[in-house]
Amino acid sequence: MSLLTFDKNELGNLEYSLQREMLATDRIGGYMSTTIVCCNTRRYHGLMIAPIDAGDRTYVLLSSLDETIVQHNQTFNLALHRFKGAYEPRGHKYITDFEYTPTPTITYRVGGVILKKELLWIHKRTQLMIRYTLIDAHSETKLRLRPFLAFRDKHALTHANMEADGHSYPAINGVKCRLYGSFPWLYLQTSKPDAEFVPAPDWYYNFEYQQDLARGYEGHEDLMTTGYFETELKKGESIIFSASLDEMGSTKTIEEVFAASIARRTHKIDFVSCMEHSARQFLIRRPENRTEVIAGYPWHGVSARQSFVALPGITLTQNHKEDCIEALDTQVRAMQNGMFTGNASAAVQVDAPLWFFWTLQRLEKEIGGAEIWARYGKAMKEILKSYKQGIDGRVIMNDNGLIWAASDKPLTWMNAVVNGEAVTPRNGYQVEVNALWYNAVCYALELAEKNGDATFVKSWKNLPAKIRQSFNELFVLSEGYLADYIGVEGVNAFIRPNMIIACALPYKPIEETICVDVIRTVRQHLLTPKGLRTLSPRNPLYKGSLEGSPEERDLAAKNGSVWTWLLAFYVKACFDIDGAKFVSQAEESLEAFNEEIQTYGIGSISEMFDADPPFASRGAISQAWSVAAILDICAMIRENQPVKVVKKSARKSSTAK
Repeated sequence: MSLLTFDKNELGNLEYSLQREMLATDRIGGYMSTTIVCCNTRRYHGLMIAPIDAGDRTYVLLSSLDETIVQHNQTFNLALHRFKGAYEPRGHKYITDFEYTPTPTITYRVGGVILKKELLWIHKRTQLMIRYTLIDAHSETKLRLRPFLAFRDKHALTHANMEADGHSYPAINGVKCRLYGSFPWLYLQTSKPDAEFVPAPDWYYNFEYQQDLARGYEGHEDLMTTGYFETELKKGESIIFSASLDEMGSTKTIEEVFAASIARRTHKIDFVSCMEHSARQFLIRRPENRTEVIAGYPWHGVSARQSFVALPGITLTQNHKEDCIEALDTQVRAMQNGMFTGNASAAVQVDAPLWFFWTLQRLEKEIGGAEIWARYGKAMKEILKSYKQGIDGRVIMNDNGLIWAASDKPLTWMNAVVNGEAVTPRNGYQVEVNALWYNAVCYALELAEKNGDATFVKSWKNLPAKIRQSFNELFVLSEGYLADYIGVEGVNAFIRPNMIIACALPYKPIEETICVDVIRTVRQHLLTPKGLRTLSPRNPLYKGSLEGSPEERDLAAKNGSVWTWLLAFYVKACFDIDGAKFVSQAEESLEAFNEEIQTYGIGSISEMFDADPPFASRGAISQAWSVAAILDICAMIRENQPVKVVKKSARKSSTAK
């Protein structure tokens, strides 16, 4: 597959460059994200966005850093901002190159001046470093660096106010700033002791974020600058700018940290290496020994459902079983009264605890069933018992063995709400929930029997047959596919992708012939080059494009929009039927993503796509279960490659005739 490259001739074209966003994370909850020309188009963009305490909230501290070249008393501002419909300054016209690997690197040319800028997020600490190297210059050249500060929640916007502290305070090779007393100090330092910091506190007004406005949100804010650094650079010389929550001790320390960090960066040379790098960005380590999965950048937090679905793809496909175990252990440690807590509880996400069993099935291939039962058997039994007894009056197991889930708030992954009403009301028996329930019970029984837990086996052994019978009686439709859910109003026969999950689980509640019918229906109505639609185009509720106001986008997201995570289950269902014969089709299913990693969120896969061609990228620029799905498909292709039989050529007789 092709390398991750960008058209140098198009970098100055804002329609090209502003549609390409980069992301770097520190693996502890912080990140940097902006466009490849460093123009922020979202409130979620910034050079330093990080948690500042043990909580899960993250804050935009350093929004941007303006670079200005000074020669012969003339200034050339390399930055790019949009203010109330106009771009000023227009530094993108000086950009001659952008490289993504091993770290985002931009090259500027101003007359005879060539300046290279390398942006580097330091792993496992809240620190951004930017190295500027003067590649060429024919006269005295100065570099001016002006930081713009926000100090606000990433979901919010800030505006000029009298409470902000615009002062800068001395630090080694720089200054420290803190706009508000509730925040930690932000240390702004350089690797050159003679770089002067000029105090010049001021508010800059009406930065405009186009993507926020396009999504129907407020998109203007004011940012504070406390001053700027200025230093002379000679040809071939570099200066490193550091923004950190910890003060760096010296010039040598700054240079050593940068050199050591960039040396460890992997090169994203092809499609798979991009996916593997992207996968590692979702796994974060919090205080108190918590390992969690960020659902998507830049605005999503932790979702248990998405964590369990994504974990095998983002960890096990790279042989990182320890990461998978740590994330699972984080959830298990927080269990109360036989159920996960937070949004991992079935009372909030009815299927989340059932995906836990599916994740364990994937992990078993790495550590064995005996180890799974020893580590997680107790949790598995407690979770199943909770479903059986009922959870918060919202989730109950009925006499037919199936799980009924109903609440005033949607409990499945189709959880969008508009004006207080569920966009896709699914109260009742949901097809994927009950398929996962069947799979979970069967898997627990398998492990219990193998590991001598006779008490559990005796109590649960008759349930799978009841679930299976009820599932087939209620969900299998004469039209050749599965009902999406059965509620008090009866059977909902909308053609949605949730039914494919029933065909892709290790324990399937339906016969193979029914799976074949489901796959045929999915191909006819839902399959696209980017994943599965959430509703058949023949349905009057179908929305082909995810644009407009938040309400309009919520209506489309689960009534048409394409989700990549579902593609992995379609591919798995097909492999379960066709085996190695499906390899070529599985390989074709990845073709469309080759170009995808060079647009929108570069090096990653977005949250979803439009349901109609050309299937434009939508939602978060980098989504955990989207990336996991691609890596899972890659793994399935490797596992199902037909064995090549090498025929030995017949040897000639050594005896002369």
